Amino acid sequence: MSDSPQTAVVTVTAAVIIIGDEILSGRTKDQNLGFLADALNEVGVQLHEARVVADIEADIVAAVNDLRARFDYVFTTGGIGPTHDDITADSIGAAFGLAVDHNPDAVEILKAHYAHTGAELNEARMRMARTPVGASLVENPVSKAPGFRVENVYVMAGIPSVCQAMFHSLKHELVGGDPVLSISIAVYLAEGTLAKGLTALQDKYPDVGMGSYPFYREGRFGASIVARSQIPERLAAAGEEIRQMMRDHDGEPIEQDE
Repeated sequence: MSDSPQTAVVTVTAAVIIIGDEILSGRTKDQNLGFLADALNEVGVQLHEARVVADIEADIVAAVNDLRARFDYVFTTGGIGPTHDDITADSIGAAFGLAVDHNPDAVEILKAHYAHTGAELNEARMRMARTPVGASLVENPVSKAPGFRVENVYVMAGIPSVCQAMFHSLKHELVGGDPVLSISIAVYLAEGTLAKGLTALQDKYPDVGMGSYPFYREGRFGASIVARSQIPERLAAAGEEIRQMMRDHDGEPIEQDE
C-alpha cells in the first residue's frame, strides 16, 4: 500500500509532431525536440509523446487528429516553407476541415519584410502566407514568415533558431500546470544490485517516477537513478530513501545536475 499523501496537482500535457522526409532519411538531425521538452516543462507543460512524420498529407492529418484529441497542446515543426513539399498548412487545414488561403495579416508581414530586404516576394515565398482560414498567427522574429495556431495545435518552422524564436513568442499563451522537478543520483553499483530496492521504492512512491540508467566509467560499472515528480516534498523524501538504499549496499551517492 502506498503512503502517498492526497496532494492535488495540475498536469497539462503536450505532444510534438516533427514533420519532414529529411529527418527520417537522417540527412537532417532534429534539434527541436529536446528544446521543446525543456521549454515546455519550464512553463508547466509535460511533453508526453513525440512523432516523426513523413511529408505525406494523410499521415500528418492522422497524427494531428489523434494527438490533438489526447493532449492539451500539440506542436508541429517543419513543412511551412516556400517549396512544393512544404505541405503542413494544407495538412492542418485538412485535419480541421478548413480551407487554406493567404492570410491577410501574414501577407502584410511578408510584404513589409521583402520590401525592407529588397528581395522579390514571388509566388513561392507567398506560399508562406497561407494558413487554414481563421488561424491565428505565431510571430517569427527571425525570418518573419509566421507560424500559426488552430485551436490547440501550434505550427512552427523546422529551422531550430526559428522554431525556438516562435516558441518564445507564443509561450505566454500556454496555460501550464505544476512543473515536473527532478533529481539525479549516481553510484558505483551495478543496476542488478539496486533493482529490488528501487522496485520497492517505486511502489512506495507512485507519484515519483524513477528510472535507472547504467554507465561504465574509469573501468567501473555504475548507475544513475533519476527521480521526477510534481510534488517537491515527495521528491525530496524519495531522494533520501534512494541515497540510503545506495549506502545500504556500500555505495556512496553522487549528486548530479539534472
